[in-house]
Amino acid sequence: MRFYRIIFAICFCVAVSDCRTHAQPALPSLGGSFSTHHTTAKLILSTDTAKPGDTIWAGVDLKMEPGWHTYWKNSGAAGLPTKIQWQLPAGITAGEIQWPLPEKLPPAEVTTYGYEDETMLIVPLTVETNSNLPMGQVDVKANVSWLECKDVCIPANQVVEAKLNIGTETKTSADAAFIKTWQKTVPQAPYQAGDNGIVAVAGIFPFHFYWGKTTNDDTRSLLVQLIEDSVWEDNEWKHATKTDFYPYSNENFEVEADSEIVTNLLGTCLQKPVKKYSGDWPKEISGVMVLEGNHSRIGFDLKFPVYEFPTKESLAAQDAAVRQREASESSVAEKRSETGKMPAPLWQMFLYAFIGGLILNIMPCVLPVIALKILGFVSEARSEPRHVRNLGFIYALGVLVSFLALAAIVIAVKAAGHHAGWGMQFGNPIFLVCLTTLVTLVALNLFGVFEVTIGGKTLNAAGQLASKHGAPGAFFNGLLATTLATPCTAPFLAPALGFAFAQNAETIVLIFLFVGLGLAAPYVLLSCNPALLKFLPKPGAWMEKFKIAMGFPMLATTVWLFNIAGSSYGKDVFWLGVFLVIVAFAAWIFGTFVQRGNHKTLAAIITVLLLAGGYAFALEKELNWRAPISANTPTASGTTSADEIPWQPWSPEAVAAARAAGRPVIVDFTADWCLTCQVNKKLAIEITSVRAKLKEINAVALVADYTRTPENISAELDKFNRAGVPLVLVYPKEPDAPAIVLPEVLTPGIVLNALDKAAK
Repeated sequence: MRFYRIIFAICFCVAVSDCRTHAQPALPSLGGSFSTHHTTAKLILSTDTAKPGDTIWAGVDLKMEPGWHTYWKNSGAAGLPTKIQWQLPAGITAGEIQWPLPEKLPPAEVTTYGYEDETMLIVPLTVETNSNLPMGQVDVKANVSWLECKDVCIPANQVVEAKLNIGTETKTSADAAFIKTWQKTVPQAPYQAGDNGIVAVAGIFPFHFYWGKTTNDDTRSLLVQLIEDSVWEDNEWKHATKTDFYPYSNENFEVEADSEIVTNLLGTCLQKPVKKYSGDWPKEISGVMVLEGNHSRIGFDLKFPVYEFPTKESLAAQDAAVRQREASESSVAEKRSETGKMPAPLWQMFLYAFIGGLILNIMPCVLPVIALKILGFVSEARSEPRHVRNLGFIYALGVLVSFLALAAIVIAVKAAGHHAGWGMQFGNPIFLVCLTTLVTLVALNLFGVFEVTIGGKTLNAAGQLASKHGAPGAFFNGLLATTLATPCTAPFLAPALGFAFAQNAETIVLIFLFVGLGLAAPYVLLSCNPALLKFLPKPGAWMEKFKIAMGFPMLATTVWLFNIAGSSYGKDVFWLGVFLVIVAFAAWIFGTFVQRGNHKTLAAIITVLLLAGGYAFALEKELNWRAPISANTPTASGTTSADEIPWQPWSPEAVAAARAAGRPVIVDFTADWCLTCQVNKKLAIEITSVRAKLKEINAVALVADYTRTPENISAELDKFNRAGVPLVLVYPKEPDAPAIVLPEVLTPGIVLNALDKAAK
């Protein structure tokens, strides 16, 4: 190509001389633009007013007449790149030019890289924080020089300028959107370069780079292996119709413009000749990888190592080692793009899980079990310290066993190809009926309807275990605490669980165990330090009254569970209430006549008949409890009254449509069984100030109902590293801005601040 460069230099000198003789005098600059020969240049800024510390964008817009073109940063076999020499006030500095993706320009034998019709060179300008720039208007100038070519080449240059105000607040200009449009044409930078010639480009498309055969001492081929892998199946660029590589210029070698698709041991490769002028063959090459498909083009700005062509054995070993890492890098990139943050290290997730478990102890879901534990501590406070300590450990064992069971369920659900979620069992109506019945029995036992006896059978087993103060009671209370804790989430717990649900089986088990340790820790601490129990009153007759009083929180839990079941059975949930009344009546007969009366056999028969008849009539015939209503039937989470926020059903399409219309969006991922969700809604979302703010900024309110744990909502929660609800997102009206993720526990101020940010 040096021959062509020499010929071009001679022609260029002749053209310059001819143009200087015949070209018209330069026209004055008007409004920051200037028309010289066949190209118009104009300087625009992304902001009208900038404050110290801001970085703004300057765009040099070049418009060419039909048939004329200017050149890229590497002009190729001929031509010259456009240059910008800035004339800036002290305190403002310019960065490197961001070049849009160029075109290959004919003729093929002298291929160049450049732009036709229009392009924009974009440069970051930084206003220094400690500059002495006075407040007010300053001039931003640049001397732009370019070479425009058609049948002849003409050099041109002109000073372009724009006005910038220095103030205390940043104000966007009318040209900001135009500059942003051109920024999207600038080649993207990869987020991470891999080893062994692997480059994971923006989480989209991997390339391997190798040296091919040497043609002679100064020429050899560069092979770019194009990898097709299931990791990239859903990406629009997987089946690009055309692939090319535009190199950056280098004095020691030249990657020529010729391209060819070849097939070899590596599979499908892009082959390009490389000519060396001096020194050794380069260990790395930089440039832009270009993919074309579906009438669009995209470029990736790369600097990659080049390795020798592998043998068949080394290639197989390399692919096996790399494939797993590529999938991991893709997952990291996806999580980072959704949340704007890199995932936290494993030790931090363990800490979050432990703290989240601690906080669960004060969440409303677990309060009934806390009452039982207080009763247990009172009764055992004067026992042997060793006995008290053992009961604390047994309670912790019950908690950990139940969390291990939950982890096993999560692992099994994931292995079956489904999305797992925290509290997902509450989306199962059959589980709700069983748990509601169990908690009703516990409440009835606390009220004294039937007593705790060692010889009790099935009916009194639940109540017996819950109120016993020995090892069985401690273990069962651990199980019950975990079961009732799962519909609640807490600060720190949500990110830990969201992280766990995306990991392997071992990590899931460890995260769940740390949550269990946090939930059990206060009771283990108290049981291991008997001195801390001295503040509790002495056991006495008051304990029986306290026990009855503790039945009311358990009864409130029954009402809550009954309400949740209503979303699965609609108005037929009435028959679940009938069944619970029958269970209560059977429990009374059992306690009054079997445990404390003389007609034990007859009473036992009546008890069994009541339970069997109630089950057959109320649950099987009337409720049809194993066939709940369709999951698509709207539930309480999605209903709206006249004085409430006008919620609409969530879908990705609804979010996209609202943002395309320039409207902010709030999305409430909620469930009827999530107490934290309901508290957030009543105290921080469905309130007058938030309703007024939503109306003021013309926001769209969407509700994602997770009551029945639908797969599409589980998948969306995964994107934001959440294992369950609550999750409240606020999307800014700017379509490309990331969602604002609100914390698990909300206040009106948190919601209003997020809405204010979204409206800007």
